[in-house]
Amino acid sequence: MPKRTIELTEAEWTIIKAVWEHEPCAAPAIQEKLHKQTQWAYSTVRTLMDRMVAKGLLTAEKLRNLTLYRSAVTRAQAQRGELLYALKNAFNGALTPMVQCLLEAGQLNARELAELETLIKEKRKKIAKSKTVGRGS
Repeated sequence: MPKRTIELTEAEWTIIKAVWEHEPCAAPAIQEKLHKQTQWAYSTVRTLMDRMVAKGLLTAEKLRNLTLYRSAVTRAQAQRGELLYALKNAFNGALTPMVQCLLEAGQLNARELAELETLIKEKRKKIAKSKTVGRGS
């Protein structure tokens, strides 16, 4: 079963980053945390958070007159969704031009390049291994 692709709006990114830092948390705490940055009223934050619950991005637990929110997606899931969205929309699904763009635009040091090379080598081994296993079946 393929992983569900997570797509967040800019406002949802703002909310979920604050939730990740403070979960479990209530909407008033998130509104207070974000007010300087966003100028959002409590009702705006609460509406966004409730919509995120409906989309499966957050969970909500009612405790008397307080609703506590938690993330329902990890940073990795959200980042993966954002990356796949960019790949699909900005690069027409072509991975090589996207990686080339990232390499040219990024300020990579020798350690980061070595890490990328290691990841590529590991992926090559997995592909080779899966081809070998497929033949033996």
